[in-house]
Amino acid sequence: MDADSVVEAWSSRAGEFSPRYYAYYGPNQASDRLLRLLETSFTTEAAILELGCSSGRHLAHLFEHGYRDLTGIEVNPDAFDVMDEAYPDLAAAGTFYRDRIETVLPDLPDNRFDVVFSVETLQHIHPDNDWVFDEIARITHDVLVTVEIEHDIEGTDRAMKYVDADIPLYYRDWKTLFSAVGFTQREMADFQRATLRVFTPRR
Repeated sequence: MDADSVVEAWSSRAGEFSPRYYAYYGPNQASDRLLRLLETSFTTEAAILELGCSSGRHLAHLFEHGYRDLTGIEVNPDAFDVMDEAYPDLAAAGTFYRDRIETVLPDLPDNRFDVVFSVETLQHIHPDNDWVFDEIARITHDVLVTVEIEHDIEGTDRAMKYVDADIPLYYRDWKTLFSAVGFTQREMADFQRATLRVFTPRR
């Protein structure tokens, strides 16, 4: 599957793992952990970007706790209709890009956001678009948080697997990858199926 096909699969996603699916379940353990991290290191004025925000459940959790400078990028257009229904205050207050990450990031200024985070999104970036990780590093001023599935839970040694029949998930060593683009890992925690990593730029 090429890079454009991966994006197309997510842009039309319905049912399981769709924007409505995530809005139904609402904030989760990753949402709570991200909030605790922000509360210990940042004021509510921090500029925050979520890569692959879907219908906004993580950003909505931050909004409920006073954060207002919130931005999201999401390729699935249905996500914003769901956001209007499920999180109308966030939808009205936040800044949202209805586009692919690879298209939006190159136009953003250096160090644009205090905090950039992704929750099970970067694992779907096609290897042909690995250049986007340099762009993530470029726009992150203080903290990058990744919550991604890193290992095959079935125990086989492979670089990717398919979610359902058509969505590829690419396993990556995020510590090594972001170390190579100028970050230092400060924290790691395992969730039920994903691993949270907190990075800061080396300056």
